[in-house]
Amino acid sequence: MDIDRYAAFLPAEHRHGDVPLEPTWMPWRGRRIHIGRARDASAPVRMIVVHGGGGYSGALWPLARLAAAEGLEVLSPDMPLYGDTEEPAPGAVRYDDWIDLLCDIVTTERRHDDRPLVLFGASMGGMMAYEAAARTRDVAAVLATCLLDLSDPAALTAASRLKLNGRLSAAALRLAGTTMGSVRVPIRWIADMSAMSGDPALSRLCAADPKGGGVKVPLGFLSSWLDYPHTAPEQYRGAPVTLVHPAADAWTPPERSIGFLQRISAPTRTVLLDNCGHYPIEEPGLTQLGEVVRETVTAVAEQTDRR
Repeated sequence: MDIDRYAAFLPAEHRHGDVPLEPTWMPWRGRRIHIGRARDASAPVRMIVVHGGGGYSGALWPLARLAAAEGLEVLSPDMPLYGDTEEPAPGAVRYDDWIDLLCDIVTTERRHDDRPLVLFGASMGGMMAYEAAARTRDVAAVLATCLLDLSDPAALTAASRLKLNGRLSAAALRLAGTTMGSVRVPIRWIADMSAMSGDPALSRLCAADPKGGGVKVPLGFLSSWLDYPHTAPEQYRGAPVTLVHPAADAWTPPERSIGFLQRISAPTRTVLLDNCGHYPIEEPGLTQLGEVVRETVTAVAEQTDRR
């Protein structure tokens, strides 16, 4: 099972194998969106776990189960092209679709359940969570392992496997997106999946997984990600944002995300996960992540009770 392969890399005390992923489905713009869930009617707070360009709900479920163990109801969607979501036109998928889908999931979930929602974004999912919070104004808190703003040339250089300077990388992606937008290439050609983890075996698993890092993405998706008009941090009016950046991340340096966070015009907090790589599986950072989740749940629940 996909989840077990990823869970095997976590310390034994963090595996929480007693929290299964329940597959559910959501129709959306001609697609069938897969959303993994761990339901808990008694949980005061719910969390949406948002994957990035090398993940999907099954790959992140070992971390999602940590959140469930902290007393949260958890759901984790597979974005178009990834996981078990059924995508009829893969060459036409754009980053805008991912943002629109996440916003619609937030709105739909809040319409049917008034418990507060926390968004947890992993890797590029961090900026997606930030953007959904800004656009919907219906999120209680944001946790992000990374806030990679590709309008920053240094951030683009860090994200890209093509170690050109940021402006040359941007020009190359824009040209490819314009002239060959529907052509799909393995995401590992663009992103350095070998830096996913300090454990080479986990990096290889992520890179080869046909539902995750082994996915082919259209060049138009990459150029639309580059040019997406994210909410300027100075104009952000959403929920508090906590950056839980892996301190030993060999892929996206913490400094890039911290610089963006410091510009956000809302309450923010930074927690560096000690000894953790981009996919945080190491101690003591993994325990620190659990503590941040617990603190966030407590704060959100108390704020809800005061209303």
